[in-house]
Amino acid sequence: MTDRKAQRGHGRQAASYRAFPAHLAMLTWAVVTTLPLLWAVISSFKTDNEILNEPWALPASPQLDNWSRAWTQASIGRYFLNSVIVVGCALLLTMLLGSLVAYALARYEFRGNRLIYYTFVAAMFFPVFLALVPLFFVVAQLGLLGTYPGLILVYTAYAVPFTVFFLHAFFRTLPVEVAEAAFIDGCSHSAVFFRVMLPMARPGLVAVGIFNFLGLWNQYLLPLVLNPDPDRYVLAQGLAALSVSQGYRSDWSGLFAGLTIAMLPVLIAYVAFQRHIRAGMTAGAVK
Repeated sequence: MTDRKAQRGHGRQAASYRAFPAHLAMLTWAVVTTLPLLWAVISSFKTDNEILNEPWALPASPQLDNWSRAWTQASIGRYFLNSVIVVGCALLLTMLLGSLVAYALARYEFRGNRLIYYTFVAAMFFPVFLALVPLFFVVAQLGLLGTYPGLILVYTAYAVPFTVFFLHAFFRTLPVEVAEAAFIDGCSHSAVFFRVMLPMARPGLVAVGIFNFLGLWNQYLLPLVLNPDPDRYVLAQGLAALSVSQGYRSDWSGLFAGLTIAMLPVLIAYVAFQRHIRAGMTAGAVK
């Protein structure tokens, strides 16, 4: 018995030694990723003189007026509201359409099923910048250039392929017996989807919703081409304009405050739903 315990102890020690390089690499990556974010947050509470002369020191006294100045004078508040409207509506539309398509492709066999599915998969690998010129003319001819509906529809079309790909694998893991029991009880196809299957797919919906939120919130190329109206700028466009204007005025504290305001929703969303992301990805990967 003692020999077995000793062998197990040596085995655990050897496994920990083998895993050390991977843990060290992950720790290094975490530090490299976290330090710039932390430095930007700390700099948002400094004065311009402290940022230039003492970049690594803590602020002598927190300058909360940097945030209010960035929110009002730099129009970060308006850009933030525009992003909330566009990303929120696009996310709801993406999740509804993507889940419907993924469920139909995963649960119903019909001619062209595989062709439709692989078309969505291929769309994920199509470089978006190749479609910018025809997309610009299509949106302009529809009269949606520089409008909320135009950006919402384009964002939705951009995010639906990944949503279908992710949820298709997830819906295939759900038990068929539950849906069959609901049909026997008299539920229609739409009732089975919305009342039975969609609640069961909640982990996958939360995971893909977070991924879509992160991608759409940080989107810059699409609004840059399709949203020329400064009053309708989303946050990524607003930050680009802010970096130019505040740079010329040497208002570095206001710039860092604006950057921090833009980062907060992404950080909060990831921290709040990180467990759901892991649960959704693992549940959709194993049948």
